[in-house]
Amino acid sequence: MSGERRALIIANGEYDNPGLSALRSPAADAEALAEVLADRTISEFDVQVVRDETAHVIAGRVEDLFADSAPEDVLLVHFSCHGLKSESGELFFAARNTRPERLASTAVPADFVQRCMRMSRSRSIVLLLDCCYGGAFSQGVAVRATGEANVLDAFPAGGFGGRGRAVITASNSIEYAFEGDHLADDHVRPSVFTSALVDGLRTGDADRDEDGWVALGELYDYLFDSVRERNPNQTPSRDIEMQGELYLARSRRRRIKPSPVPADLRAASEDQNMFTRLGAVTELQRRLASDNLSVAIGAHEVLTTMAQTDIRHVAEAADLARRDARVRAESEVVRFGEVVRGSRPVARIRLEGPPIARACRFASSHSWLRVTEDGDGAEIVLDQAEFGAFEARVTVTGPTGEVVVRVEGQVVQEPEPVPEPRPVPEPRPVHTPAPTPEPSRNPDPPVLPKPEPARPKLDPFAVAGGLLAFTAAVYLVVIAFALSSSVEDFFEDGGWTVLPLVLFAIGAGIAMFPPKTRRMAGPGTLCGLTLLSAIPSGPVLLVLADGCLVAAAVCALVSVRRDRSFRLGLGKPRGALAGAAIASALLGALGLVMEAVEITGYSSSRADEGAIYVMVSIILLVGTMLGVLLRPAAFGIAFLGGVAGGGIVMVCMLFYAMPSSSSVTGAGWGIALSMVLALAVVTGFAARKENG
Repeated sequence: MSGERRALIIANGEYDNPGLSALRSPAADAEALAEVLADRTISEFDVQVVRDETAHVIAGRVEDLFADSAPEDVLLVHFSCHGLKSESGELFFAARNTRPERLASTAVPADFVQRCMRMSRSRSIVLLLDCCYGGAFSQGVAVRATGEANVLDAFPAGGFGGRGRAVITASNSIEYAFEGDHLADDHVRPSVFTSALVDGLRTGDADRDEDGWVALGELYDYLFDSVRERNPNQTPSRDIEMQGELYLARSRRRRIKPSPVPADLRAASEDQNMFTRLGAVTELQRRLASDNLSVAIGAHEVLTTMAQTDIRHVAEAADLARRDARVRAESEVVRFGEVVRGSRPVARIRLEGPPIARACRFASSHSWLRVTEDGDGAEIVLDQAEFGAFEARVTVTGPTGEVVVRVEGQVVQEPEPVPEPRPVPEPRPVHTPAPTPEPSRNPDPPVLPKPEPARPKLDPFAVAGGLLAFTAAVYLVVIAFALSSSVEDFFEDGGWTVLPLVLFAIGAGIAMFPPKTRRMAGPGTLCGLTLLSAIPSGPVLLVLADGCLVAAAVCALVSVRRDRSFRLGLGKPRGALAGAAIASALLGALGLVMEAVEITGYSSSRADEGAIYVMVSIILLVGTMLGVLLRPAAFGIAFLGGVAGGGIVMVCMLFYAMPSSSSVTGAGWGIALSMVLALAVVTGFAARKENG
């Protein structure tokens, strides 16, 4: 597959206008679909999620996606929101600020999305519309259109100049439903369409021909059958205008074609002599354990025939031989025990037997039990929100049989800490008159506290990375001030040169802890900062600080690797900001090289210092290129910010080491400082654009 693969997931479930009912499914749909598309074992999409935003923000993201594309790119857009029809029959997608009586200015027109698709250079565009059309309005909303309107009419075919595009909708009709002053349907059910989409890609069941790839046509057929099975009143529709086949994901459902057994072994299995056939069973059993699955399945077919047609003695031997290759799990029951609500515990299903017995597919009986194939088994993640006991099944199917693994446990509320009882002094006897009995009252029932959602736990490697960054900063401060007897000495001895590194290390360390930054921004910044700051330069006392930063960056990368919601990768540089960042780094590197030439010309004994200038320039340029190419974009931008910070640190240190001579102008150093500051500004603009 050539070109870049990018996905934009637009999910709007919260609306400012009371006439639009809140939807629960878009948030869950966005999370589940983003997770499966970003999984590098399934697909290779660079995923961007826009959740509960206004119409102009959504329109801007849509236009950016289609405008910044190449012919070989594959673009996927998924809408999960209310679909609205104007009085003239035009289709709109509702945003957070949408007013049903002002659709043209507060919603996203389907015609706008259509125009963006036509203007895009990409030849592979997929638009998925999972929109709620019925029950969207209350009685007082001034939208008087009734009846049905075909959704696909808003995306007519033709006009793409030979380029490919596909539109798949969860339902192709808009039906308005009213029920007095209330909504006829509050749409609190999970989305059937997106659930089927995620399941088909994650499990590989959408790979109908079992060739190892999920094609667009296969995906629609799977969605049609799955949605109709779950909800007979909902009919997905499609309009595909594409040359050739578009493959959206990988699948482990590759059909194993049996390899024919050798002619002499086939003859021995059919020989009239019973003992010759028993010898063939032994050889077939050996082939059944082969790492070559085609050879193993070929042997299994012959053994199955012999077990069903041969005389009893030979049939029993053949049946016993093929039992060794039956599908079997290490345990028939997975017990989670008591699970705190809001947590997502993980367990594994391990398979036993030869390779042919472990070449299986896994299917979960419930959507809240996610199954991911992993090596010789599968990883199951529990995402159950309802209190009480639960039970589910995971069906394991292979070419040699099937087994069902039960999953059970109980969801409980997180226990509150019980305070230690304080000793109560014994009361002294006091003579009081007997109280007058009051009429009995029915006490109010106790009010139970609402369970609070469990907070996500900190990854130990993220904690270690943040603490090591703090350690490097504290060490630098102590060393800088310990070697200076006064403030004047502090500046004269160059102690001030470590202050930028102290500030940047503290900032990167802090970013390793908050939930919003510890997944991408914190690790990215720390790794970019370490790339430049750990260059061996200056006094030996800085070695320990450099070592702490390197260890912190390693821990940050491990925490990123342990996060299964995304995978790091490389993509093409996009937009003017990427070009500005590369230009800044290139000019900064040129300035450092100029300064290296000037210092070396001043004195040949300073060649080592010139080499450090050249080394910093190379790493600055390489780090900037890497930050522009890294995906997800949020991690790459954070990495770019760390590179800019490290560049500022190194330029400050190199300034202090410059000789005080009129023959050394420092012009190259000035250029380098200006460009690393410009790189920091460009990174700030990129971060602002990424966050909307």
